[in-house]
Amino acid sequence: MSLPRPVAVSGALLGGALVAWIVTYERMHGMDAGPGTDLGGLGWYVGIWVTMMAAMMLPSAAPMVLVFNRVNRERLRRGNAGAASTWVFVTGYLVAWTGYGLLAYGFYRTAKDAAPHFLGWNHGGPYVAGAALVFAGLYELTPLKEVCLRHCRGPLHFVLGGWRDGQAGALRMGVEHGLYCVGCCWGLMVALFALGVMSLTWMAVIAVVIFAQKVVPAGDRLAPLFAAAFVALGVWVAVSPGSVPGLHVPGHGAPAMHMGS
Repeated sequence: MSLPRPVAVSGALLGGALVAWIVTYERMHGMDAGPGTDLGGLGWYVGIWVTMMAAMMLPSAAPMVLVFNRVNRERLRRGNAGAASTWVFVTGYLVAWTGYGLLAYGFYRTAKDAAPHFLGWNHGGPYVAGAALVFAGLYELTPLKEVCLRHCRGPLHFVLGGWRDGQAGALRMGVEHGLYCVGCCWGLMVALFALGVMSLTWMAVIAVVIFAQKVVPAGDRLAPLFAAAFVALGVWVAVSPGSVPGLHVPGHGAPAMHMGS
């Protein structure tokens, strides 16, 4: 079995992320309806969600994927059986994020059916969006966030201590790492939903925050800064949403948990 070299893996990940950004732009351009943008049908949503996750998460997942590929190549060189495709591992990673997206979709549908009037932008919508941003900020300071971020920044122990052979093992390892990544970043995705999940601007902002925390040196020390920023942004959205740069305020009476206009 031939495994790709690290430079090929890096190029494929960055190239895949670039293609995903292009596809996301083509599919989402002009669709930002602000906080609570309508998620549409399940099939369409899953397609765009997986594309978004590939665009946002593959660059920050690159260090882990490269460690997996390097260890896999070394094991194969030493004659160990059970080498697996690096792309099976990446698939498992995206499976974990797809699961999160499905949970978010279910929550969206439940909330929309339970309280459509309260969530209307001219009722409680700004406060719901603001509270979600405050929650996302506070989550940055939790022990769970710290543990998951530490895993994402130092993946070697995970690969060496939890190695599983074969394609099924690689898939499981990808899912497990993806779950750590979800634990690290799910609060930031809540912030994205609060600001407008179809907003290319806010999508890029959240992607930069994720990359900074997981890849940039000393990025793990930025959590308090990001926490303060999201809490302040949440208060701003709740009090004066129309003055927030880059925030598309939903049309008067549009449901805050409903994405279409």
